[in-house]
Amino acid sequence: MASAGKPSASRSAALGAPPPSLKSSALTVMGSIFLLSVPTYTWAASHLSLGMSAIAAAAALLLVIFGLVVAGLRHHRFERFGFANSVTAVRAALVSMVAATVFFAEMPHDAMLWALMAIVLIALALDGVDGYLARRYQQESELGARFDMEVDALLIFCLAAAALLLDKAGPWVLLIGAMRYLFVLAQYPLPQLNGALPPSFRRKAICVVQVSVLCLILVPGIAPPVSSWLAAMALGLLTYSFAVDSLFLLRRQDRGE
Repeated sequence: MASAGKPSASRSAALGAPPPSLKSSALTVMGSIFLLSVPTYTWAASHLSLGMSAIAAAAALLLVIFGLVVAGLRHHRFERFGFANSVTAVRAALVSMVAATVFFAEMPHDAMLWALMAIVLIALALDGVDGYLARRYQQESELGARFDMEVDALLIFCLAAAALLLDKAGPWVLLIGAMRYLFVLAQYPLPQLNGALPPSFRRKAICVVQVSVLCLILVPGIAPPVSSWLAAMALGLLTYSFAVDSLFLLRRQDRGE
């Protein structure tokens, strides 16, 4: 059996059904995280004055995310789910709670906002951990990169929605959260955008800026026009980043690479 840091020969040869050891490892990790998350959601909801609908929504969203990960296991080249993906799964659990708080809080209050920001900051801190672990243990894979990216995108979307719902900025702020999904939709008329991008510090740094700025403008007391200016700055940086990546992919296609 291959070690956690080495791809198996069969996995390297072709993308087929994931080996039983990988599926078992993934289900064990994500199942454990889910079972721990539900009582945690219940405890958090009781302290944040959230109803049962928020708990159910967080649990349902986490199940959907984990289900999609299981469906994509064939894109993970290793025999084990790995430490990095396990950390990303914890981040997914945190982001699910963020989503439930944003969309199911009936009467947001200062304590709820501070708690929300604490959860976001923990998720943001862990965002650097999973990438480090993937490199440290040589467990980088297409699945891991996509899992990490989509958790980031969901978090940014939730925070952008919170900014709108709290009147921190106008409806345009949703563009920050929708940018990733608009990019995916653009791949249908422009399939050349569906290409691999090289690792980029700029891309990761701007992602961190998005989360940090959106978290900052949720701070009680920060209101328009300051919150709107901050959101506009974040949107400008994000637009620049997507423009750079899009031009890179389009030009690479023109060069026939």
